[in-house]
Amino acid sequence: MSTVQDPRWQSVIARDRAADGRFVFAVTSTGIYCRPSCPARRPRAENVRFFGDGNAARDAGYRPCRRCTPDETSREAEAVALAMSRIAGAAVPPTLVALAAAAGYSPAHFQRLFTRATGVSPATYARALRHERAEAALAQSPSVTAAIYEAGFNAPSRFYESASGRLGMAASTRVRGGKGETICWAITETSLGPLLVAATGKGVCRVAFGEGQAELAARFPQATLLPPDEAFGALLAEVVAAIEAPAQPHTIPLDVRGTAFQEKVWQELRRIPPGETRSYAELAASIGHPTATRAVGSANGANPVAVLTPCHRVVRADGSLGGYAWGEGIKRELLRRERPRR
Repeated sequence: MSTVQDPRWQSVIARDRAADGRFVFAVTSTGIYCRPSCPARRPRAENVRFFGDGNAARDAGYRPCRRCTPDETSREAEAVALAMSRIAGAAVPPTLVALAAAAGYSPAHFQRLFTRATGVSPATYARALRHERAEAALAQSPSVTAAIYEAGFNAPSRFYESASGRLGMAASTRVRGGKGETICWAITETSLGPLLVAATGKGVCRVAFGEGQAELAARFPQATLLPPDEAFGALLAEVVAAIEAPAQPHTIPLDVRGTAFQEKVWQELRRIPPGETRSYAELAASIGHPTATRAVGSANGANPVAVLTPCHRVVRADGSLGGYAWGEGIKRELLRRERPRR
């Protein structure tokens, strides 16, 4: 493979910060190696070599760039990983000042490092982690209050203030594993294979290829799962129509919940016009987090409603399909159906 055909070269051309830490590139004419985002003028492609890290580049006789300090990348990644570990292991989320001091950076600089690596600030990451713990605890604890404290909130009022509008059902319902929540569901045949569709009274909460009642029950272990009624039958027909003709607009109501970052990504996915695609980097840039490519990929993969939120319209930077929760074949066919006919 030539340098210009190597996906890493595209990251170098784009000065993609999300690629920092994944590899370094060395320039044979200068004897220097850099991180992908180095602001220096781009070298000629034939003079570039790629290495997994700075150690490999130094072993090959290259020296680090003084402008982009590529060896600092691994230190930054270690600092972010340490902070994430500290946040996860703390009963009370550590302050930004404490996290920055432990990493050896100023608070402002560390905030930028953490946000660039994860797509969110340390405080937002800590809140999201506590909500994940709260949702898990609410499904098992006999007490809403006990679950809230167990998740790390210092008072129930702080939980309800932070969670306002975030959870798909009330905390008192989640504490019973969804008991009291009614979900209509069905598995129907489509030209792309068996499709599970489920909906609450608010809207569609799950669309997935190849899943069944067991997977749905695992998501809502104490919810009442009902067969289709007349209203759900009409909704099901709309979903199937959207699957069969994904280029057509729809107004199907959704009842999906995620973290603030996930919902931001899902909202942006719904803005991608049919017949068009975006790379993970382009999607990250469009939501204001140009360096959060990995976090965008994770949010994309967590999409609970296939096709209705069109995560299939996101591809790799080199134009290849990339992953898809319901299979590459389905993704390819959905994109084919959306392409304008000539």
